[in-house]
Amino acid sequence: SAFDILLGGERLDKDARRELMKFRTYCEEYINLEELTGCRLELAPLYSHVSAERMADEERCRLGLKSEPIRDIFSLMELNGCRVIRQPIPEESQISGVFIHLEEKEASFALINSTLSPGQQVFTAAHEYGHYLKDRSEDAIIDNPDIFVDEFLSLYHPREKFAQVFAAQFLMPPSKVSEIIDKDFRSGKLRFENVICLKRYFGVSFFDMLRTLKKLEYLSTSKFEEYLQLDPDFHEEALFGNLEDERGPKRRKGKPVVSDRFRALAIKAFQRKKISAEKLSGLLNQDKDKLVLLLAKS
Repeated sequence: SAFDILLGGERLDKDARRELMKFRTYCEEYINLEELTGCRLELAPLYSHVSAERMADEERCRLGLKSEPIRDIFSLMELNGCRVIRQPIPEESQISGVFIHLEEKEASFALINSTLSPGQQVFTAAHEYGHYLKDRSEDAIIDNPDIFVDEFLSLYHPREKFAQVFAAQFLMPPSKVSEIIDKDFRSGKLRFENVICLKRYFGVSFFDMLRTLKKLEYLSTSKFEEYLQLDPDFHEEALFGNLEDERGPKRRKGKPVVSDRFRALAIKAFQRKKISAEKLSGLLNQDKDKLVLLLAKS
């Protein structure tokens, strides 16, 4: 099976293999809940013979997003057939994200490492969505952190650069970036706080915003390097109030974040008497008596 191949990888350490086993269990539970409730997701179109930029534009058009920012990439992925779990994976395991398509079940899943900063999780999710739209007929994919570093990207399979370009264009449409800069930052040179404004608007990490602005030639290489040395967290908190803690350590000890849809299906299965209260409690990682009491009132 696809998971047997995935778990058979020689480079996986003990922690990585353990976390991927948890991911496998989640996928099995998710599919079971869909079967119990009769709620299945349709697959999005499979793109081929198209550039990464074109795929991003066409997918935005298909979803009716125009050039507006994506407020919840995780829910967007779920509604379009790619189920998601955010799960804490130790840094030593070298896993940022995983994509797998289970052909026999016609079901796709993405795992996002929840120890990454919120912005990094968003970009990783968009990267895995790119694999879902383009590469789901291939083997499962494990994306390590180096793939998200431009200097190392060329060392990997061309599909990784494709997914990177797709993610940037999908999350930060160049037309919208240009529109905001032309409208609000007409002074010519982009100041550091302007970059933070843009990063907050598109809901991405400071680095991903910076890299996009350099690619679109709104920042010179020297200015890019200069801004890279500054602390965006300190400036964002001081100038704008903290939107989200970008540094990450507070999330390292967290529990897996299952999707809203997974939770809704579990509740539906319980209400239809397809699963027990004990099972529901385990799936949602919540106190059984509290759940039963709450659901009795709904």
